[in-house]
Amino acid sequence: MAESRTGRRGSYAKGVAKREEILTRALDVIAREGYRGASVKELADAVGLSQAGLLHYFDSKEELFTEILRKRDEIDSVSLGVNGDPVQGLTAAGDLDLDAVRTGYLGVVRHNADVPGLVHLFARLSVDAADPEHAAHGYFVQRGADLRGFFAAAIAAGQASGDIDDRVEPDVLARLFQAVADGMQVQWMLEPDVDMATTVDALFELLTPRKTS
Repeated sequence: MAESRTGRRGSYAKGVAKREEILTRALDVIAREGYRGASVKELADAVGLSQAGLLHYFDSKEELFTEILRKRDEIDSVSLGVNGDPVQGLTAAGDLDLDAVRTGYLGVVRHNADVPGLVHLFARLSVDAADPEHAAHGYFVQRGADLRGFFAAAIAAGQASGDIDDRVEPDVLARLFQAVADGMQVQWMLEPDVDMATTVDALFELLTPRKTS
């Protein structure tokens, strides 16, 4: 019986490893070929599986694409020097320094401009996920809530220290950050010359009271 349980654990571990390989490879394919070029067949070919074999690791194509976005969040957090999940980890951090938040978040926005396929995937799925039955619905709802929670905490800390104007509630400002960032991605897809990071940075600038000499 113990050997059987060990065998099941080994099989489960291999399944998890293969799933991680699929997601990592899928990120490369979408970044290279774009969202439209990333068919299930192409993603399956990239990891040496049939389409049916690929979807064996996910409940549906929609779940596959949702998990690709979740994997992107995880990898971005590492490359940007954030511990753990890019949103959950930041929320759990003890000290919220506005300058560090500003630098890290703008780094994410700039990086997005280098992976247009993933931006297109995010935008397309976010619209589809408005349907509560869609596989990505929970992901986007939770991700938005976590992101706003992180920004609200950082803004509240900045308001308490006098570094941020306190005329608007932190929760409202946090939602504005989310709206601006998501909206800029749509504008950038339509007008690739738009500088997303500069526009988002302007919102940070507006929050900071002018220094009087």
